[in-house]
Amino acid sequence: MEGKVAALLDSLDLLKIEYTNILFQVPGKYTIIYFPVRGRCESMRLLLADQGQEWTEDVVTGELWQKGDLKKSCVFGQLPRFQDGDFILHQSNAILRHLARNHKLYGQDAQEAALLDMVNDGVEDLRVKYGRLIYQNYDDGKAAYIEALPGELRPFENLLAKNNGGKAFIVGKQISFADYNLLDLLHVHLVLAPDCLASFPFLAGYVQRLNARPLLKAYLESEAHKKRPINGNDKQ
Repeated sequence: MEGKVAALLDSLDLLKIEYTNILFQVPGKYTIIYFPVRGRCESMRLLLADQGQEWTEDVVTGELWQKGDLKKSCVFGQLPRFQDGDFILHQSNAILRHLARNHKLYGQDAQEAALLDMVNDGVEDLRVKYGRLIYQNYDDGKAAYIEALPGELRPFENLLAKNNGGKAFIVGKQISFADYNLLDLLHVHLVLAPDCLASFPFLAGYVQRLNARPLLKAYLESEAHKKRPINGNDKQ
């Protein structure tokens, strides 16, 4: 009888493991396929580094990209491309959300997840504007962009102020994928306009807190990070 009970408990444990793996797939070997810049992959790198994950960089040169074969294999004809074991994914924000689900970085409930999606969409809006400046109108548009930047940053300052008095993360009590994306966006803007957070004490403190997280700090101080250009045209 005891043997049958033990066998039943073992079977239940196996079922539990299989069910858990369905809900939270165990990640495979991570590979980032991208150009030799920070660009749209740096937020992924921040997330992976801070979560203690290892990954491989498959660097795509301009010459290789111009050949066209890799471009044709990409769903929307653009990089980044991300591999999680045998699973291949494109689109930077889809990749971030996939990693968030893998590592439980998508909020504590459905409402937090919705708020994180909202924040991430706001980050994307500003990132698109930044990209246009860098690649299309840097010399003529930089001054006007920086002048308008406080209005772009104010919503993030307000969101922080409403969450634990500005001393926590952008949403909730735990770090999320949106935090890594926002942090990267703030990093690149601090290079573009070093004083851009002078009027935003919550955002300034937020950057300092996240930069000081031990694994994140180690990555930010690594040669791999420091030597990787922000953008692909030497403008930043």
